[in-house]
Amino acid sequence: MKTVTELSSLRALVAQARATGKTIALVPTMGALHEGHLSLVRMARRENDFAVVSIFVNPLQFAAGEDLGRYPRTPERDEALLESAAADVVYRPDARGFYPAGFSTAVEVGAVSEGGEGAARPGHFRGVATVVAKLFLHVAPDAAYFGRKDLQQVAVVRRMIRDLDFPVRLVVGDTVREPDGLAMSSRNAYLEPEERARAAAFPRILAVAAESAAEGADARSVEEATRRELEAAGLSVDYVDVVEPETMRRLAQVSRGAALAAAVRAGKTRLIDNVLLRAGPQRD
Repeated sequence: MKTVTELSSLRALVAQARATGKTIALVPTMGALHEGHLSLVRMARRENDFAVVSIFVNPLQFAAGEDLGRYPRTPERDEALLESAAADVVYRPDARGFYPAGFSTAVEVGAVSEGGEGAARPGHFRGVATVVAKLFLHVAPDAAYFGRKDLQQVAVVRRMIRDLDFPVRLVVGDTVREPDGLAMSSRNAYLEPEERARAAAFPRILAVAAESAAEGADARSVEEATRRELEAAGLSVDYVDVVEPETMRRLAQVSRGAALAAAVRAGKTRLIDNVLLRAGPQRD
């Protein structure tokens, strides 16, 4: 495994791999790696010949007052984990080189980015789309790997790939969870023990909501009941939406392929999760 910080070095390694007919995979991350990230790296390595993992805490996707300065950074541990997962290249660009002085271009993906996380974190998906577009240009991957936990991010990247004709196959891995069901996230490290105990209710409540939808509850009833249960568990709710995952359009009825997406806070720590829904017979 090689670690590079310069774009020229990265492109040289990718060019060498391409020259021998290898397929290239990209797994974009912000570091502080956990099993969710590593599952994507292993999948990328199984399905391709050459896996590039980027580690870059992207300042453009953090709003003022968010946790850019204290976002977990564990470089030595990350590299050891990626070595064990058989990554070929770790790409660690420096922010000053990635966004040089005078940088003023942004990628804006409309509609799909407007609700949910987009409404709660204005400008967030502009930052996501911009960094992912640059990484696609830097690595020129055949396939890129993202996790389903970030449901709206997946939808934004999918739309960007289609609209800008990136020759990249999007692969979405399942959400990886802690033993108590909490979705793995680098931000889980912020949780104090009491907050961590409260956060464990989040996935359980979403699972109950999925059962309710399968029994025929309409979308608004599912949303309202889920919000009440989350608040009763001591979690502050940003949003709870039944959506169509490709467009992130909010649905009035639970239809085939719908998802329930939510964001909550346990103390000061913000957590997101989602669950796919199975439509049942509509209740009277």
